[in-house]
Amino acid sequence: MVKRDTVFQRFGDPGFIKTGERPAIDSAQKAVLNRKGNALFNAGDIEGARRIFLTTGYSDGIARVGDKYQEAGRSLDALKMYWIAPDRTKAEAIIARLSTVIEKMICEEEVNQK
Repeated sequence: MVKRDTVFQRFGDPGFIKTGERPAIDSAQKAVLNRKGNALFNAGDIEGARRIFLTTGYSDGIARVGDKYQEAGRSLDALKMYWIAPDRTKAEAIIARLSTVIEKMICEEEVNQK
């Protein structure tokens, strides 16, 4: 039997999502920041928009950043955004695909250990 720890060693730090306290901002400030985030997003500055959306907790914007990551083939980054948004439907689709990949890796590791 393969020790599951050996399969996951290649992935480095087990931390997935960093969390912390959101800065205290009032609704007027959030609205201004979200408009700025939307402008950045529409101009193609996805990372700038992401920082603003995460700061304000703008779930629709966070999910749209996840969509862009998914389009770019960045599934883990997309999953992070969907999880934070929270958009469980989109997150679960990625989780299902990743679990299949992990299952195959474990099976391959077991075959290689024999």
